[in-house]
Amino acid sequence: MEAAVEVEEKKPKKNQAKEYLKGWVPYRIKRYWAYVAATVIALVMPWITINGNHLFLLSFDHKKLHLAGVAFDMQELYLMPFLLMLLFLGIFAVTAVGGRAWCGWACPQTVFRVIYRDFIETKLLGLRKRIKNKQKEPDMSKPENKVKKVIAILLWSVLAFIAAADFLWYFVPPEEFFQYIQNPSEHMVLIGMLVGTALFLIADIVFIKEDFCIYICPYSRVQSVLYDDDTLMAIYDPIRGGEIYEGHGNERHKEFSKQKELLAVNPNAECTTCESCVTVCPTHIDIRKGLQLECINCLECVDACTTVMGALGKPSLVQWSSVRETERHEGKTRIFRPKVIAYFTVLVLVLVALFAMGSTKENMLLNINKTTRLYKILDNGEIENDYIFLFANTDSKRHTYFFEIEGDLKEKIEIVRPKEPFSIAPGKKRKKVVVLRTKEKLADNARKDVPIPVTIKAYAVDDKEKVVVTRHTVFVYPRADLLKK
Repeated sequence: MEAAVEVEEKKPKKNQAKEYLKGWVPYRIKRYWAYVAATVIALVMPWITINGNHLFLLSFDHKKLHLAGVAFDMQELYLMPFLLMLLFLGIFAVTAVGGRAWCGWACPQTVFRVIYRDFIETKLLGLRKRIKNKQKEPDMSKPENKVKKVIAILLWSVLAFIAAADFLWYFVPPEEFFQYIQNPSEHMVLIGMLVGTALFLIADIVFIKEDFCIYICPYSRVQSVLYDDDTLMAIYDPIRGGEIYEGHGNERHKEFSKQKELLAVNPNAECTTCESCVTVCPTHIDIRKGLQLECINCLECVDACTTVMGALGKPSLVQWSSVRETERHEGKTRIFRPKVIAYFTVLVLVLVALFAMGSTKENMLLNINKTTRLYKILDNGEIENDYIFLFANTDSKRHTYFFEIEGDLKEKIEIVRPKEPFSIAPGKKRKKVVVLRTKEKLADNARKDVPIPVTIKAYAVDDKEKVVVTRHTVFVYPRADLLKK
């Protein structure tokens, strides 16, 4: 009779466990899909062009910035501060809401480590026994493991060179990149950057590993400033699970490594002390200690605990939640709180400013510089001023350019050189020597030369409405006594 009662008690637990885990998708699988999406975006984006311009390209070779299919000359890099503000404000906003979600779900370091450790070493070569145990390193005393290690490094090296090339495609467009590497002797800087980047990725992923996240990456130091009680992170529930460590601050922690030790202190503790959340952690931390700089929010510990506690028909003790909801049990996590709203408000304002500034792009650039000779007095008393005009065609098609003087001086100053319009190919620059002459008396000063403001309107003869810029310079008129001589 007692045995029958015991069987009846176990059945609901099994059914409850089955029901609890029904439809559950591990965060690890979701992360893999996020990695696939990030990889596809990173590989495809450099190849996408709009009207011959890339979605994003910072070309030092051509001194241009391509943004959303619009090409900006280096003289138009007033947009860079907006891009940097978007980058940093975006990092701050994401961290305030989801902790180090970037690190665990999109950072190339994490993606590459998963490819090397979980796919190449574990799934492909069997060098590691299980994905769920990231603490135990392969036994390299075995000859077959040494061979597998070399194969793993070689396979990753191929991928590292592809990743390095993809990184360079954001600075050298792919179509030019493959032309350049066919003549390596003429492009040693590019080859050096390709090889150097690939070697760094090999050393980083194979040897430095997660130590990069722990000791090198500055993001972990920034996160503690940006976190608050509502920040989502991988967090252990000490109220349900029980305090695994006794002691705080600089005191030495006493660990209850066995469940009976924990239950002796807290009879209601649900943690089984199986340490699945510890062995699965790629940065080798124990999430039960609380927030730590090394945590990259990969949520592997959440999956591990969900599997163990789910088999017992209970929710996970480690969840992607907040201090408010999990540790303090003070209610639901507040996603839209004042700090987050402020971050996203500023982000929207910066985006609006970026698009506003980008929409005012000039399709022609013009720099006007005076030559070292201030003026020339001709025998007939006329005055000439010399200039260097630097035209840049930032449009996507060839244009024919000329310019004229605007305002009251239009009838008093004539253009001596050049006489005819000139053509410039798209993305090219052209320097022109310009001579302006006047026979009018523009000033009468016996003490000094007089700089007279002049407005120059330059335009494309074939598209005066769209391609037109206005620049200001001066016409230096000599003092009166020089004219009398």
